[in-house]
This record gives sequence, structure tokens and C-alpha cells, in this order.
Amino acid sequence: MTPGLHLWGRRSVSPTRRSARRPLARRRVPRAAALALLLVSATACSADEWSRGGLPGAITKQAETVQNLWNGSWIAALATGVVVWGLILWSVAFHRKKKNSKDELPPQVRYNLPIEILYTVVPIIMVGVFFYFTARDQNYVNAMTGQAPVKVKVEGFQWSWRFTTEYNGKKVEVVGKPVSDYTQGPQLMLPVNQKVEFDLVSPDVIHSFWVPAFHFKRDVIPGVENKFEVDTLDKPAVYAGRCAELCGTDHSRMLFNVKLVPQAEFDQYIASQAGAQ
Repeated sequence: MTPGLHLWGRRSVSPTRRSARRPLARRRVPRAAALALLLVSATACSADEWSRGGLPGAITKQAETVQNLWNGSWIAALATGVVVWGLILWSVAFHRKKKNSKDELPPQVRYNLPIEILYTVVPIIMVGVFFYFTARDQNYVNAMTGQAPVKVKVEGFQWSWRFTTEYNGKKVEVVGKPVSDYTQGPQLMLPVNQKVEFDLVSPDVIHSFWVPAFHFKRDVIPGVENKFEVDTLDKPAVYAGRCAELCGTDHSRMLFNVKLVPQAEFDQYIASQAGAQ
């Protein structure tokens, strides 16, 4: 071959061509990071909201327990995900099919007793840990002392709520009607730093008593008295509530609100409203 033909046969690679052949991952990582930053910014969530994992702020001790269980579950799930994703990426990177190699399977772990024991024992331990913390927190949330000074009978009906609050031998009843905004619905006033007992009943169909800031909800079932207790925190404000069970035509308008107030204000409210309805 002549020198001229030899030079003509070579393929010249320009700097632009070389830069275009960078590894695909190296080009996509900055884009993925930018997209992740954009998604985080688009949610407009504060650091406190991120630490709660999307849940609203807790207003009871029971809600704080649910929050801790929620956060722990996410941490465990993400840790497991990191391990699984790492093994997948490691396999993709180091067990790719080599050029000019035969169509043979890579070394298998079948009948490898230590690895198979690991595959079995680790998931059992994980499930056991999840079960322990879930059962422990569930028992705490469902615990009933029967000594709550404030008792609230919640009656869900189509399509609103009736709240009968009993405190110091006095009763206050609030009856609502279907509304389009929770601030216009019936208001349940509760004192801060106090134990409150709820008794849920329904005369018609199944409803669900849900205050998102409680971090759990309870079904309101005809013929069944469903009870629970909460210990309110010192966070006076007005919180939204709604029916969380599809119960009929105006289900979406079955809204109410819970107002946490200082003890003195609650005492005044009971004294002024008792027997006034």
C-alpha cells in the first residue's frame, strides 16, 4: 500500500468528534441532577415539610408517633433501595457481555448456601423489625384510658357532622350542613395540652372522621361505636377536617374544622355555649 493510500484510508477524529463520544452516563448525570433540582424547587416545600415526609404538622402526641413511624419506614425503604439499585448498577457495569465472547451465562449463585441463607434471613429480619415498631405504635395510638376530661361524640350523617362536647358536666352541641370550604363547616373546639376521647357513630351509612393533622382517621359505622383518644399539643390554630369515605352525593361537601385553643378560652366557650343550642 502506498503512503498516499495509507493516509487516505485513515479516519481522522476531530476534537468535536471526540467530545461527542464521551460516555453516555457522563453526559446524562448533570442533566439528571438539574432535573432533580428543578423538581425539588417546583414543590416549594420547606426543610420542615421535607423532614415530615409530606405529612402535615402533628397536633397530638399520637400524631407524633405516627410521624416517627412514617419517617423510619421511609429511611428503611430508601436504604433498601440504595442497596438494590447499587447491585443492579454494579451488575450492569461489570457483567456486560464482552465482545467476541460466547453466549454463556455468568457464574451463578445457585446452591451457594451462604448467599441463599443471606437472601432468606435478611428479609425476615427486616419484616420482623417493621412488625415490631408498627405493632408497638399501633397499640399506643389505639390505647384507651377512659379518663379523658373532654369527651366528644361525633355523629356523621349525610352530609355533615354533629359534635357534642362534654366537659365538667356541661354539654355543647354543634350541628353542621354541607359546605364548600372547611372554614364554613361545623367547628369542633378543643383545648391544648389535654386528653380528648372521641366516640364515633352514624345513623345512615359509613363515613370516616379524618383530621389530617391527627395523622390517622377512623371509620364512622352504623351500629358500631368506634372510640379513640388523643393528647393535644400546644399548637393553637384552626385545622381542616373532612369525611374520607365516599358516602353519597354531597360527600365532597362534608367538611368541618378543629380549633385548638388555650384552656382558659375553652373553659369560657363551654360556659357560654352550654345549653345555648
